Amino acid sequence: MRIVVYADGGCEPNPGTGGWGAVISGTDGAIELYGGELATTNNRMELTAAIRALEHFHDGAQVEMRCDSQYVVKSITEWMPGWKARGWRTSKGLVQNLDLMQRLDELNSLHDVCWIWVRGHSGDPRNERADRLAAQGRREVLR
Repeated sequence: MRIVVYADGGCEPNPGTGGWGAVISGTDGAIELYGGELATTNNRMELTAAIRALEHFHDGAQVEMRCDSQYVVKSITEWMPGWKARGWRTSKGLVQNLDLMQRLDELNSLHDVCWIWVRGHSGDPRNERADRLAAQGRREVLR
């Protein structure tokens, strides 16, 4: 059985102070993770949410990763093979957020991950919770 994870990140302003959150749904209830950074971007926080969630698991975990960021989902499911084949380059130069992309690729290879894009702010309680956790991470880093 796959473990369902909702991961979300945000930044206000963008770039600026950001936060990330993840809700891991297990048989024993939900595990919530969150954090933030002072100088970052929305995309970096979206990537960080997925990375931190995957870092939570032992190798070989079966994970259903649900993100409301098409940037994250398409990066891993569509664009990354081409980037890797071209030495982590796009037609415009090095892949943006290369450090996080390479870490996400590494973690993705250690697990059996099914990546699913979900519409943000559409009423899914776990996605909304991940969004609130990201906001909490952003607020706490400002203290």
